[in-house]
Amino acid sequence: MTDETLLEIGPVSKSFGEAPVLREVSLTVRKGEFMTLLGPSGCGKTTTLRIIAGFESPDSGRVRLAGADVTDLPPYERDVHTVFQHYALFPHLDVAGNIAFGMRMDKVPPPEIARRIPEALAMVKLSGFEKRRVSSLSGGQMQRVALARAIAGKPSLLLLDEPLGALDLKLRKEMQLELKRLHRRLGFAFVYVTHDQEEAMTMSDRIAVFNKGRIEQIGAPSEIYEAPRTSFVADFIGGANVFSAKVLPGAEGRAHLLIEDEVEVDVPLDPGESLPAPGRRVKVGIRPERVRVYYKDELPFGALRLDATIADSIFLGDACQIYLRFLKSAPDKLLTALAGGDRYTMHDDLGVPAIAAIQPDDVYILEEDA
Repeated sequence: MTDETLLEIGPVSKSFGEAPVLREVSLTVRKGEFMTLLGPSGCGKTTTLRIIAGFESPDSGRVRLAGADVTDLPPYERDVHTVFQHYALFPHLDVAGNIAFGMRMDKVPPPEIARRIPEALAMVKLSGFEKRRVSSLSGGQMQRVALARAIAGKPSLLLLDEPLGALDLKLRKEMQLELKRLHRRLGFAFVYVTHDQEEAMTMSDRIAVFNKGRIEQIGAPSEIYEAPRTSFVADFIGGANVFSAKVLPGAEGRAHLLIEDEVEVDVPLDPGESLPAPGRRVKVGIRPERVRVYYKDELPFGALRLDATIADSIFLGDACQIYLRFLKSAPDKLLTALAGGDRYTMHDDLGVPAIAAIQPDDVYILEEDA
């Protein structure tokens, strides 16, 4: 991946009838980058992909590819190939015919088509499948054929619209690694649409998190996870605990907060981050794995102590998700902890007294959602 920009869109807006779907979305993709558009259903990510591909036209804003304005060009005149969730293979053609179709439309010479087909099939581990009928393939094999078809066209940009959504969990995880491997080997840019947070975190160089037709945050997976900008991003990526807090007068470089009108904590500010005005209400977040659960007064030095009871616990195999009730004013608002088996033993009886320990440095202030 280089720092050279391949794709630039924005500020793009799009409505269907009276319903706005995209609201001034701007995005850049670098050459060789794996960019994921992530968000819940109806947030605008697929519409963004279709505008990049040329299947939809924006109401406003432009699309530039390799420096050229392609906003008004049809899909077949853009150096872009798309892999759809439901494959879009031709059932009357064999595997080789499906792979060759797009290249024939692009007027690739027949000898070059013949050379590229086995090369593309080898990349997706389907060598020898040229004469197989599409109807005889499994879902995973059809997905690989769709990928081979896109790869064989050698585009500068590959668009993937939830391509693994129809696969079972085990196969989907295998294909995630295959896609990551293919991206590294091919070297051209991928723009990938998904609603699966783990999938986005696994494969992406950067993630654009969509919410209600806007991009709330763009960043590397670690940045999105460790420093979410808004409460939506914090909750959507990794299910953070999000609470309301009131800003109290505090020391310089730290925000003194009263969480849910019950718990006081001093939260450090990032360099350049402005101190919220005293009296203002803000949202704060903390990741479940940052919450420690104890049954005796053995808290780490400097930790904030929350006396709680166990509301529920779920065994996840390598960890246990624990729900803690700690608020007197809002007993239904729970704090989630994620503990490894070496730190927590599940209890059959709910209501067991416990202590939740939180380091103030693990609490972060969130901006308002878009």
